[in-house]
Amino acid sequence: MEISELQKVASQVRRDIVRQVHACQSGHPGGSLGCTDLLVGLYFDQMTLKSDESGKKIFDMNGIGEDLFFLSNGHISPVFYSVLARSGYFPVAELATFRKLNSRLQGHPTTHEHLEGIRIASGSLGQGMSVAIGAAQAKKLNGDNSLVFVLMGDGEQNEGQVWEAAMYAPHHKVDNLVAVIDYNGQQIDGPTDKVMNNRDLGAKYEAFGWKVIKMQGNDMADVVKVLTEARELSGNGQPIMILMTTEMGAGVDFMMGSHKWHGVAPNNEQLEAALAQLPETLGDY
Repeated sequence: MEISELQKVASQVRRDIVRQVHACQSGHPGGSLGCTDLLVGLYFDQMTLKSDESGKKIFDMNGIGEDLFFLSNGHISPVFYSVLARSGYFPVAELATFRKLNSRLQGHPTTHEHLEGIRIASGSLGQGMSVAIGAAQAKKLNGDNSLVFVLMGDGEQNEGQVWEAAMYAPHHKVDNLVAVIDYNGQQIDGPTDKVMNNRDLGAKYEAFGWKVIKMQGNDMADVVKVLTEARELSGNGQPIMILMTTEMGAGVDFMMGSHKWHGVAPNNEQLEAALAQLPETLGDY
């Protein structure tokens, strides 16, 4: 898909995010907005996915012969749900049920709801990369050359399980794995350098044996370029880590640059101001 078309999809996804969170007055808009370009780039351009003749995505938990994506920082579910719906996994109208009673679109993704596109329950931070490594190794055992992608937050790097996984993947040459860290410098309690300073994450992962590359996560052209580079680098004996610099709240000026919009819903006036900055390109649900 052309970069301009991907940008149009991203604008609609951002509209979906703020509308979902506003409607139930709960959820996490900041990180969702920041990671929109990555997920749009993956699902609408870079990942090999199964579809039927009508364009509806075919979902099964085994994921044989297709690329897989795991969301570790599950609190940014609004962007995940929007991208899954917009790319054809389930009806876009279902986004209106986000965080409501009996909805399949829980605040953090769950598997028992049987929502198409969701492979793991996530939100207990630190677990996603371990699951992604297991899926990647299963693909190797099955002779499946598809890739496995996983997204984590930079605040999530405070979790010890992340570093156990970071040691394991290079040792076992899990070179069909592409991990991404949303490097926005913010977490729920404040700036990451004040809560628990990550210091030089790139140097850390390189020391553990990863191939580290960088991405400007709110520049769609760079998202596509770096994801393409990551695919080309796969299969060379090293897992790949993308340090993705983003702005929390990207696309909505008053949500950018602060951890305050990590988990706060906009009021009516703020929703109107946010939507005025985000062109409706695919039609609101």
